[in-house]
Amino acid sequence: MNLSQFTHIYLLGIGGIGMSALARYFYAHKKTVAGYDRTSTTLTSLLIEEGIHIHFDDDFEQIPNTFLNKNTTLIIYTPAIPVGHKELNFFKEKKYTILKRSEVLGLISHEKNCIAIAGTHGKTTVSSMAAHILNQGKKGCNAFLGGIASNYNSNLILNEKSENMVVEADEFDRSFLHLAPNLAVITSMDADHLDIYSDHQSLKNSFQEFANKVHPKGIILVKQGLEKNLISKLPIYTYSIDRTSSDFRISNLQLIDGNYQFTLLGPNLKIENIQLGMPGKLNVENAVAAAASAFLNGEDPEIIKKALASFKGVKRRMEFHIKRNDLVYLDDYAHHPEELRASIQSVKALYPDKKITGIFQPHLFSRTRDFLEGFAESLALLDTLILLEIYPAREEPIPGINSTLLLNKTQLKNKILLRKDELIPYLKSHQAQIILSLGAGDIDLLVDEIKKAFE
Repeated sequence: MNLSQFTHIYLLGIGGIGMSALARYFYAHKKTVAGYDRTSTTLTSLLIEEGIHIHFDDDFEQIPNTFLNKNTTLIIYTPAIPVGHKELNFFKEKKYTILKRSEVLGLISHEKNCIAIAGTHGKTTVSSMAAHILNQGKKGCNAFLGGIASNYNSNLILNEKSENMVVEADEFDRSFLHLAPNLAVITSMDADHLDIYSDHQSLKNSFQEFANKVHPKGIILVKQGLEKNLISKLPIYTYSIDRTSSDFRISNLQLIDGNYQFTLLGPNLKIENIQLGMPGKLNVENAVAAAASAFLNGEDPEIIKKALASFKGVKRRMEFHIKRNDLVYLDDYAHHPEELRASIQSVKALYPDKKITGIFQPHLFSRTRDFLEGFAESLALLDTLILLEIYPAREEPIPGINSTLLLNKTQLKNKILLRKDELIPYLKSHQAQIILSLGAGDIDLLVDEIKKAFE
């Protein structure tokens, strides 16, 4: 399909992080862009300020008239849109051209040298780091990211002269199978999205299918240990920060004034005294993956070193909001037990002598049910746990699955379940040393309130 044949692009679920990047992409390419989303957010407000029409009621009468020509309008939707959605069904009945977000991303990326970053966690930071590195090089970079990269204040990087395109490859709904990358990176294959995959093995099989999509002359880079799950005739490189047998590895890791410094080693590669510009040991591993992918794509080692030092991070990924002697406040997108564990342990490493108060909003009833034990074990690493009710996202409630169940399961003395309106008064009455907010729902809407309460 030739996307250039369409002059109008209408996106259902336009406020999603991946959908909004597509909206910005087409708007930058002089298309007329509009869309629907269920709720108004900071991201939808920014899109409206940029000139994109958005409405928030599922009402096809609110669709601008200029989009009611099926010959000139392309409809893009996210899998989160329910099957009973009135606007989606309107477009189906009128026989518009309708594509999933992942299909459109696949069509765009096929025209470029595609570096696809996949994994059940870590992919947003790795893809943002890799894009930043390549964007600092002579060949430049385009990128579709799953988070707002702080260096660009955007989830989209555009460089029409560059053949490079970094794409965050999402395993949800098997979306990444629409890509055909030249270089594929796999950061993790932990069990997740069991509402989509029947079991953990089914998810692993999907990553094998993703690896099979790599160009015949392409390369695969995986965190060491994951290669045993893959069968491929292509070169498979490994990376790790713990194993000396990895193709890409580190030495001389030091924590200096809250920032990590290390040496990166690889095939015909040695970069000494790399300074990482964002916190957390988990981000050292992300940096190794990003640097290795850039190096395998032909990037200069000096560019890699400078770019990692200047990388400012990703919004909601171990992001500092208050950093004082008496109080530190960080916010993180962690919503899987392994992500929670990595996030909490990273903060403990930075502040070994301080108590951590964690605020966690579980994301999805099914994920809470499927990983109840894992969530309880990870949250028990905190000194104090404040639990919010489950954010349902696309799901209906599951009987018996709620935050009270998780609270009771967590073996921690200091724990409490609060409503959102109770959070700030509770925090103000307890002298927290470190506050860490966690979750993938709408907990981000509380970030500014927490900051203002303690500034």
